[in-house]
Amino acid sequence: MDKFDQEIISQLRNNARMSISSIAHAVSLSRSAVSDRIKKLENTGIIRGYQVLLSESQKEGVSVYFEIQHQCARCSEVVHIFKSIPEVITCNGITGDMDLLVFVKAPSMRRIHQIRELLDLQPDIVKIKTHVVMSEWIDNRSR
Repeated sequence: MDKFDQEIISQLRNNARMSISSIAHAVSLSRSAVSDRIKKLENTGIIRGYQVLLSESQKEGVSVYFEIQHQCARCSEVVHIFKSIPEVITCNGITGDMDLLVFVKAPSMRRIHQIRELLDLQPDIVKIKTHVVMSEWIDNRSR
């Protein structure tokens, strides 16, 4: 991939529906060159597809972040708890007062409450803060 391919990908990340003409103008190449490069990027698997990302308010279900503080010597000693919950999307070690940031997507607030109660029962978890996602402005996880 050269700088033009990277610029084309950058344009498509910002707007996957951008016209070939607009991309060509933005990256200073001809429409045919941009079209050929996009096809090559798709055929080689660098571009694997295009997707529609809905705002959180339009999605079914509920997303939350749990900030977790535990009393173990290492985070790895409590991660097994989160691996057993299928709704957990990510679990990251963080700095500060809390130890872990856990992202959960569940079909209902009732299920979020059940997960929270399960976490409350864990003797190694000493503090939990729950943050409900109201809106999603940027999601670059597919990059």
